[in-house]
Amino acid sequence: MVPVVDTSHGTRQRLLEAACEAFREEGYQVSIDRIAARAQVARQTLYNHFQSKDELFGEVVRHSVLSVLVTLESGEDLRTTLVAFGEAYRTRLLGPNGISIFRTMAAEAPRFPELAKQFFRQGPQTTRRRLAEYLARAMEAGRLRQDDPDFVAEMLTAMLLDFDRLRGLIDLQTDLLDSSKTARVVDCFLRAFAPEKDAP
Repeated sequence: MVPVVDTSHGTRQRLLEAACEAFREEGYQVSIDRIAARAQVARQTLYNHFQSKDELFGEVVRHSVLSVLVTLESGEDLRTTLVAFGEAYRTRLLGPNGISIFRTMAAEAPRFPELAKQFFRQGPQTTRRRLAEYLARAMEAGRLRQDDPDFVAEMLTAMLLDFDRLRGLIDLQTDLLDSSKTARVVDCFLRAFAPEKDAP
């Protein structure tokens, strides 16, 4: 009898959630067997979905990034879209999983440089590139003043994240998601990059 290969979407999602928790709690060196056990599937089922632990980790990162970037496709006005992006970005990166995965990658990077580069490409670099593309379109439409979109994207993501992530990583604080901060940051950003005709 030919064995049934479980490639269902539900199983794949369960594997991603289990892997995220495992990487967060045990670091990158957690075994495939431990991840499979967390997902309550056989080791072979995991390999039916992902060829290696590297591929699984990359998919965890990609899945996380896509859940943030989808906010840039809402079709809403500029401020509404940027607030939605900022909320998703901060929730994803400043939540317990985001802080733990970042801490894990910072610790593992010297031992697994290729993994670290993959994380950077699929996480921070992809986010900045897609945000820069969105901001460039806003500049072309006259909703923001002309500037280097890559620089502007870096500026916005730093404003949304930088000090609060340090609070979580170094000061070990957990109250990082002030619901009013995103809107304040976006409003400050929009004043700084207002179209020339609207600038005071």
